[in-house]
Amino acid sequence: MDYYKTLFDVDEYLIDHEEQPYEGVFLKAAKLFNSGDFSNSIRDMEEAASRYFKVYDLCLAGCEGAQEVSEFKDFFPSIADLYTNALKCKVKCEERLMPNVGGYFVEKFVATMYHYLQFAYYKLNDARNAAPCAASYILFDPGDQIMQQNMVYYRFYREQWGLKENHFKPRLEALRHYNQTTMLKQMLEFAEKHLQPDDEDVLAPEELATEQVDSPDSEFEGVGDYEESFYADWWQEPKTKGDTGEQD
Repeated sequence: MDYYKTLFDVDEYLIDHEEQPYEGVFLKAAKLFNSGDFSNSIRDMEEAASRYFKVYDLCLAGCEGAQEVSEFKDFFPSIADLYTNALKCKVKCEERLMPNVGGYFVEKFVATMYHYLQFAYYKLNDARNAAPCAASYILFDPGDQIMQQNMVYYRFYREQWGLKENHFKPRLEALRHYNQTTMLKQMLEFAEKHLQPDDEDVLAPEELATEQVDSPDSEFEGVGDYEESFYADWWQEPKTKGDTGEQD
Protein backbone atom coordinates (compact mmCIF):
# COMPACT_ATOMS: atom_id res chain seq x y z
CA MET A 1 0.00 0.00 0.00
CA ASP A 2 2.84 2.37 0.77
CA TYR A 3 4.22 1.77 -2.72
CA TYR A 4 0.89 2.40 -4.41
CA LYS A 5 0.51 5.63 -2.45
CA THR A 6 3.73 6.92 -3.99
CA LEU A 7 2.37 6.53 -7.50
CA PHE A 8 1.05 9.57 -9.31
CA ASP A 9 -2.66 10.39 -9.11
CA VAL A 10 -3.90 7.23 -7.40
CA ASP A 11 -5.55 8.76 -4.34
CA GLU A 12 -9.01 8.56 -5.85
CA TYR A 13 -8.61 4.79 -6.31
CA LEU A 14 -7.35 4.10 -2.78
CA ILE A 15 -10.71 3.88 -1.02
CA ASP A 16 -10.91 2.30 2.41
CA HIS A 17 -14.35 0.71 2.48
CA GLU A 18 -13.95 -0.19 6.17
CA GLU A 19 -13.32 3.40 7.22
CA GLN A 20 -15.88 4.84 9.60
CA PRO A 21 -17.57 8.16 8.68
CA TYR A 22 -15.71 10.05 11.41
CA GLU A 23 -12.20 8.74 10.74
CA GLY A 24 -11.38 10.74 7.63
CA VAL A 25 -12.66 14.04 8.99
CA PHE A 26 -10.83 13.42 12.28
CA LEU A 27 -7.55 12.87 10.45
CA LYS A 28 -8.14 16.01 8.41
CA ALA A 29 -8.85 18.01 11.57
CA ALA A 30 -5.66 16.72 13.20
CA LYS A 31 -3.60 17.74 10.17
CA LEU A 32 -5.15 21.21 10.17
CA PHE A 33 -4.39 21.49 13.88
CA ASN A 34 -0.75 20.58 13.34
CA SER A 35 -0.49 23.15 10.55
CA GLY A 36 -1.84 25.89 12.82
CA ASP A 37 -5.20 26.26 11.07
CA PHE A 38 -7.17 26.09 14.31
CA SER A 39 -10.39 27.55 12.97
CA ASN A 40 -10.87 24.88 10.30
CA SER A 41 -9.52 22.23 12.64
CA ILE A 42 -12.31 23.07 15.11
CA ARG A 43 -14.89 22.86 12.36
CA ASP A 44 -13.79 19.39 11.27
CA MET A 45 -13.17 18.09 14.79
CA GLU A 46 -16.68 19.10 15.85
CA GLU A 47 -17.99 17.26 12.80
CA ALA A 48 -15.91 14.19 13.67
CA ALA A 49 -17.33 14.16 17.21
CA SER A 50 -20.89 14.50 15.94
CA ARG A 51 -20.41 11.65 13.46
CA TYR A 52 -18.82 9.42 16.08
CA PHE A 53 -21.73 9.76 18.50
CA LYS A 54 -24.17 8.90 15.71
CA VAL A 55 -22.21 5.79 14.73
CA TYR A 56 -21.92 4.82 18.39
CA ASP A 57 -25.70 5.02 18.81
CA LEU A 58 -26.10 2.82 15.72
CA CYS A 59 -23.68 0.30 17.22
CA LEU A 60 -25.75 0.16 20.41
CA ALA A 61 -28.93 -0.32 18.40
CA GLY A 62 -27.30 -3.16 16.45
CA CYS A 63 -26.67 -5.03 19.69
CA GLU A 64 -30.42 -5.26 20.25
CA GLY A 65 -30.92 -7.44 17.18
CA ALA A 66 -31.66 -11.15 16.93
CA GLN A 67 -29.27 -13.56 18.63
CA GLU A 68 -28.46 -17.19 17.99
CA VAL A 69 -29.48 -19.46 20.84
CA SER A 70 -26.70 -22.01 21.33
CA GLU A 71 -28.32 -23.95 24.16
CA PHE A 72 -31.84 -24.42 25.39
CA LYS A 73 -32.65 -23.29 28.91
CA ASP A 74 -35.70 -22.34 30.90
CA PHE A 75 -37.41 -19.08 30.04
CA PHE A 76 -35.88 -16.77 32.63
CA PRO A 77 -32.27 -18.04 32.27
CA SER A 78 -32.62 -17.64 28.50
CA ILE A 79 -33.79 -14.04 28.89
CA ALA A 80 -30.89 -13.36 31.27
CA ASP A 81 -28.42 -14.75 28.71
CA LEU A 82 -29.84 -12.59 25.93
CA TYR A 83 -29.71 -9.52 28.16
CA THR A 84 -26.10 -10.18 29.20
CA ASN A 85 -24.97 -10.82 25.63
CA ALA A 86 -26.53 -7.55 24.50
CA LEU A 87 -24.68 -5.69 27.26
CA LYS A 88 -21.37 -7.30 26.27
CA CYS A 89 -21.94 -6.21 22.69
CA LYS A 90 -22.70 -2.63 23.75
CA VAL A 91 -19.65 -2.37 26.00
CA LYS A 92 -17.46 -3.48 23.08
CA CYS A 93 -18.78 -0.71 20.82
CA GLU A 94 -16.06 1.70 22.00
CA GLU A 95 -13.36 -0.81 21.14
CA ARG A 96 -14.86 -1.68 17.76
CA LEU A 97 -15.18 1.99 16.80
CA MET A 98 -11.63 2.93 17.80
CA PRO A 99 -10.10 4.60 14.71
CA ASN A 100 -6.91 3.39 13.11
CA VAL A 101 -4.74 6.32 12.03
CA GLY A 102 -1.58 5.40 10.17
CA GLY A 103 -1.62 1.89 11.60
CA TYR A 104 -2.08 3.07 15.19
CA PHE A 105 -5.30 2.85 17.15
CA VAL A 106 -6.40 6.07 18.84
CA GLU A 107 -7.26 5.02 22.38
CA LYS A 108 -9.62 7.19 24.43
CA PHE A 109 -10.85 8.58 21.14
CA VAL A 110 -13.60 10.79 22.58
CA ALA A 111 -11.18 12.31 25.09
CA THR A 112 -8.66 12.88 22.29
CA MET A 113 -11.16 14.89 20.25
CA TYR A 114 -11.93 17.13 23.23
CA HIS A 115 -8.21 17.55 23.84
CA TYR A 116 -7.78 18.93 20.31
CA LEU A 117 -10.85 21.14 20.67
CA GLN A 118 -9.77 22.54 24.02
CA PHE A 119 -6.38 23.65 22.75
CA ALA A 120 -7.68 24.93 19.41
CA TYR A 121 -10.36 27.07 21.09
CA TYR A 122 -7.74 28.37 23.50
CA LYS A 123 -5.44 29.37 20.63
CA LEU A 124 -8.33 31.39 19.22
CA ASN A 125 -8.82 33.10 22.62
CA ASP A 126 -12.21 31.42 22.98
CA ALA A 127 -12.08 30.30 26.60
CA ARG A 128 -15.87 30.04 26.79
CA ASN A 129 -15.65 27.02 24.49
CA ALA A 130 -12.21 25.84 25.61
CA ALA A 131 -13.13 25.38 29.29
CA PRO A 132 -16.15 23.08 28.64
CA CYS A 133 -13.96 20.98 26.33
CA ALA A 134 -11.36 20.67 29.09
CA ALA A 135 -14.06 19.62 31.55
CA SER A 136 -15.34 17.10 29.00
CA TYR A 137 -11.86 15.64 28.57
CA ILE A 138 -11.46 15.18 32.33
CA LEU A 139 -14.60 13.03 32.38
CA PHE A 140 -12.82 10.36 30.35
CA ASP A 141 -9.31 10.86 31.73
CA PRO A 142 -9.61 12.32 35.25
CA GLY A 143 -5.98 11.62 36.09
CA ASP A 144 -4.51 13.89 33.39
CA GLN A 145 -2.48 16.46 35.32
CA ILE A 146 -2.01 18.82 32.38
CA MET A 147 -5.74 19.14 31.78
CA GLN A 148 -6.31 19.62 35.50
CA GLN A 149 -3.83 22.51 35.38
CA ASN A 150 -5.68 23.94 32.38
CA MET A 151 -8.89 23.97 34.41
CA VAL A 152 -7.08 25.77 37.24
CA TYR A 153 -5.84 28.32 34.71
CA TYR A 154 -9.32 28.96 33.33
CA ARG A 155 -10.73 29.39 36.84
CA PHE A 156 -7.94 31.74 37.85
CA TYR A 157 -8.61 34.03 34.88
CA ARG A 158 -12.36 33.51 34.85
CA GLU A 159 -13.14 37.20 35.23
CA GLN A 160 -10.71 38.16 32.49
CA TRP A 161 -12.28 35.58 30.15
CA GLY A 162 -15.81 36.37 31.28
CA LEU A 163 -16.41 32.80 32.40
CA LYS A 164 -19.34 31.71 34.54
CA GLU A 165 -19.81 28.51 36.52
CA ASN A 166 -21.58 26.73 33.66
CA HIS A 167 -18.44 27.12 31.52
CA PHE A 168 -16.62 24.71 33.84
CA LYS A 169 -19.09 21.91 33.25
CA PRO A 170 -18.71 19.19 30.58
CA ARG A 171 -20.57 19.59 27.33
CA LEU A 172 -23.95 17.88 27.20
CA GLU A 173 -23.08 15.32 24.52
CA ALA A 174 -19.87 14.41 26.37
CA LEU A 175 -21.73 13.99 29.65
CA ARG A 176 -24.38 11.87 27.96
CA HIS A 177 -21.76 9.60 26.38
CA TYR A 178 -19.83 9.27 29.63
CA ASN A 179 -22.94 8.40 31.64
CA GLN A 180 -24.05 5.95 28.97
CA THR A 181 -20.75 4.06 28.75
CA THR A 182 -20.31 4.03 32.52
CA MET A 183 -23.82 2.73 33.14
CA LEU A 184 -23.43 -0.02 30.53
CA LYS A 185 -20.24 -1.26 32.19
CA GLN A 186 -21.90 -1.25 35.61
CA MET A 187 -24.94 -3.09 34.29
CA LEU A 188 -22.73 -5.73 32.64
CA GLU A 189 -20.78 -6.23 35.86
CA PHE A 190 -24.05 -6.67 37.76
CA ALA A 191 -25.44 -9.08 35.16
CA GLU A 192 -22.34 -11.27 35.17
CA LYS A 193 -22.40 -11.39 38.96
CA HIS A 194 -26.09 -11.88 39.66
CA LEU A 195 -27.72 -13.25 36.51
CA GLN A 196 -25.61 -16.38 36.13
CA PRO A 197 -27.57 -19.68 36.22
CA ASP A 198 -27.65 -21.60 39.47
CA ASP A 199 -25.94 -24.88 38.57
CA GLU A 200 -25.90 -26.46 42.03
CA ASP A 201 -28.48 -29.09 41.03
CA VAL A 202 -27.10 -29.62 37.55
CA LEU A 203 -25.28 -32.91 37.06
CA ALA A 204 -22.21 -33.24 34.93
CA PRO A 205 -22.37 -35.55 31.87
CA GLU A 206 -20.29 -38.22 33.59
CA GLU A 207 -22.61 -38.11 36.60
CA LEU A 208 -25.62 -38.51 34.37
CA ALA A 209 -24.05 -41.55 32.72
CA THR A 210 -23.43 -43.32 36.03
CA GLU A 211 -26.69 -42.35 37.70
CA GLN A 212 -29.02 -45.35 38.10
CA VAL A 213 -32.37 -44.81 36.45
CA ASP A 214 -35.28 -46.21 38.49
CA SER A 215 -37.96 -48.32 36.86
CA PRO A 216 -41.24 -46.49 36.25
CA ASP A 217 -42.92 -49.16 38.41
CA SER A 218 -40.43 -48.94 41.27
CA GLU A 219 -42.92 -46.98 43.33
CA PHE A 220 -45.31 -49.94 43.37
CA GLU A 221 -42.76 -52.76 43.81
CA GLY A 222 -41.96 -54.71 46.97
CA VAL A 223 -43.85 -55.90 50.04
CA GLY A 224 -46.65 -53.68 51.23
CA ASP A 225 -47.41 -52.19 47.87
CA TYR A 226 -50.51 -50.12 47.21
CA GLU A 227 -52.94 -52.97 46.50
CA GLU A 228 -51.74 -55.16 49.40
CA SER A 229 -51.99 -52.35 51.90
CA PHE A 230 -55.49 -51.53 50.65
CA TYR A 231 -56.77 -55.08 51.19
CA ALA A 232 -54.93 -55.35 54.49
CA ASP A 233 -56.76 -52.36 55.87
CA TRP A 234 -60.23 -53.37 54.66
CA TRP A 235 -60.24 -57.22 54.70
CA GLN A 236 -62.46 -58.84 57.36
CA GLU A 237 -63.20 -62.53 58.12
CA PRO A 238 -66.61 -63.61 56.72
CA LYS A 239 -69.37 -63.62 59.29
CA THR A 240 -71.61 -66.62 60.02
CA LYS A 241 -75.00 -67.03 61.58
CA GLY A 242 -74.86 -66.92 65.30
CA ASP A 243 -72.41 -64.04 65.49
CA THR A 244 -73.30 -61.45 68.07
CA GLY A 245 -75.54 -58.74 66.66
CA GLU A 246 -76.30 -60.64 63.51
CA GLN A 247 -79.92 -60.75 62.45
CA ASP A 248 -81.56 -63.11 60.07
